[in-house]
Amino acid sequence: MNNLKTAVLLAALSGLLVAIGGSLGGMNGAVTALVMAGVMNFGSYWFSADIVLRTARAHEIKREQDPALFGLIEEVAQQAGMPMPRVYVMDEPQPNAFATGRNPQHAAVAVTTGIRALLTERELRGVLGHELAHVKNRDILTSSVVATIASAISMVAWMGMWFGGGDRRNGAGSLLAMIVAPIAATLIQLAVSRAREFEADHDGAEIVRDPEALASALQKLDMGSKRMPMQVPESTAHLFIVNPFAGVRGAQLFATHPPTAERVARLMRMK
Repeated sequence: MNNLKTAVLLAALSGLLVAIGGSLGGMNGAVTALVMAGVMNFGSYWFSADIVLRTARAHEIKREQDPALFGLIEEVAQQAGMPMPRVYVMDEPQPNAFATGRNPQHAAVAVTTGIRALLTERELRGVLGHELAHVKNRDILTSSVVATIASAISMVAWMGMWFGGGDRRNGAGSLLAMIVAPIAATLIQLAVSRAREFEADHDGAEIVRDPEALASALQKLDMGSKRMPMQVPESTAHLFIVNPFAGVRGAQLFATHPPTAERVARLMRMK
């Protein structure tokens, strides 16, 4: 169902691009914006792992520096049928983690010092299952495609706002489209992110065969993230297992993650 929801949302996003392109700049304008957005996001996709790890201030560690963490990640990677990813640590008190990489052969897993202190080994295994599920499901590719289309919509709206476009006899309608379309694109983008989180929860729990452990971890992480927000770029928030800005007032308005209570309830139904 989450994969179906993602497909429907992608179709809706594509339809929105065609609609706003046709109403403001014609199909040529929409295609031009899509190509420009694709070029901008291509580099982000290809070098996403290094970019995100750098902005999150994560540093790579070797097996001898933390053999227990390496052993746990190696075990979960084998269960997922994936090669061993690179391992990174963030010196952050907030309990959190993320994985990145355009495919399993270029994957990296990063955990904060806070998550190591808070979770049991069983709970951390559940978190690692979730993160490797993201990589296995090619969610970086999905988010890159969504970002490209959403960026194109914003660009078409921007061009229409500054250079004119659409039927000038319907100026109010064109103005409304220029304002509403980028907001709608953002909401769809957030909905895709939330659908991918549900899918990673489900697949991650199946990888480690322990949905209860992931559910328990999510409850702890949710409380921890609300107590101590993390300073990371907003553009990377969707990668983390829980919203790093959960403790910031108003953060739920444009949340990249579904409510933790709903995630936990779905996992507990898998028992």
